[in-house]
Amino acid sequence: MKPFMKRLNIWLAAAVVVFVPLVGTVAVAQTPLKGEVTEGVIEPMPIAIDINASGSDLGDKISRVVMADLERSGFFKPIDPNAFIEQNLDVNATPTYASWKTINAQALANGLATVDASGRLQVDFRLWDIFSEKQLLGMSLTATPENWRRIAHKIADAIYEKLTGEEGYFDTRIVFVAESGARGKRVKRLAIMDQDGANPSYLTDGSYKVMTPRFSADSQEVAYMALRDDSARIYIFNIETGRQESVGQIQGMVFAPRFSPDGTKLAFSVAQGGNTDIYLMDLRSRSTKRLTREPAIDTSPSFSADGSTIVFNSDRGGSPQIYAMNLDGSGVRRISFGGGIYSTPVFSPKGDLIAFTKQAGGRFSIGVMNPDGSGEKLLTSSFLEEGPTWAPNGRYIMFFREPPGAMPSLWTVEVTGRIERAVPYPGGASDPAWSPRLK
Repeated sequence: MKPFMKRLNIWLAAAVVVFVPLVGTVAVAQTPLKGEVTEGVIEPMPIAIDINASGSDLGDKISRVVMADLERSGFFKPIDPNAFIEQNLDVNATPTYASWKTINAQALANGLATVDASGRLQVDFRLWDIFSEKQLLGMSLTATPENWRRIAHKIADAIYEKLTGEEGYFDTRIVFVAESGARGKRVKRLAIMDQDGANPSYLTDGSYKVMTPRFSADSQEVAYMALRDDSARIYIFNIETGRQESVGQIQGMVFAPRFSPDGTKLAFSVAQGGNTDIYLMDLRSRSTKRLTREPAIDTSPSFSADGSTIVFNSDRGGSPQIYAMNLDGSGVRRISFGGGIYSTPVFSPKGDLIAFTKQAGGRFSIGVMNPDGSGEKLLTSSFLEEGPTWAPNGRYIMFFREPPGAMPSLWTVEVTGRIERAVPYPGGASDPAWSPRLK
């Protein structure tokens, strides 16, 4: 077994995190606390994070990951632990609210990390509304000690959900193309990491180029294009087993795969005879159906949340634009009319928006529009950026940006465009795909 697969299998086998409510201690706020929005600027909520661990630095490490997750969301401003007046708060005790009000904390998450006699890590934590002086949440999480980062992400998810009223997105992974080497001789490997850039692993060895990886609905499989000197094929890689297989012998160049929301189908493009069309494959029977028949380049298919609609990119009208069609290929209609060149459309997991790349005025932008093409809004713009992918809560978009003469890197932008963050990863990275929440 290859070293990276051994590490992945150990991670997957041990990555079960169990939630247990702290019995009799959960008091739920009537309405979620929210950061204030004034004059188009989000005012992040000051929050204190204090996870302790007797005899180790595990509590500090968990606290730092939780703080980093919440800060990157743009809705929270973690308070420097050096400012805490009340130190090492007992997880079973009520905080001294006045001490936390003094440092302007609006919320407090405190907890205790312990490793029991069997070697299991347990983290008990509570979330407090400082100004109403109420406990909002009490929870216990268990996992193997090496999976302390997953516990931290789950704590961040729980805090984010309780205080914003929206689904968390921190306990997720990113599959992407890891790039290295000089331009023109780039090595492009299939890679996977946590959403915050931690724990990167490489799934292919770089002997051939990979492009456009995409997660299945259960996060266990990745479809991607393998580009070799003599062929371009789509493979499905099983993350749990390390097995990969071609979707079949399809005549022509096969690229731009995308799973359906239920995981039973795969849409992709096939270029042959000077024409490029979109096909749909039933993954159980491996039967395929051609969906488009225009003398044009039709590519980048993406399913709506309910699986009934496919949006795609086509130059059938003279320039690349976004079109939509029914699952059977009927009802084709153009939906982008804002001027410029449109590409890489992708439906939000909620089904309420479509993210896209737009090229106009010598710059590239990441934007969103309604499913009918109305309400177009550009979120971010630069020399070169593309490849949007949605967080599972439909609130954030990840994409890659490539400045002149530099390696590409991953970024996130919040759906209003107000919050933009770089994704920590030490090398070049492109073509990201965001997983659903892990189980």
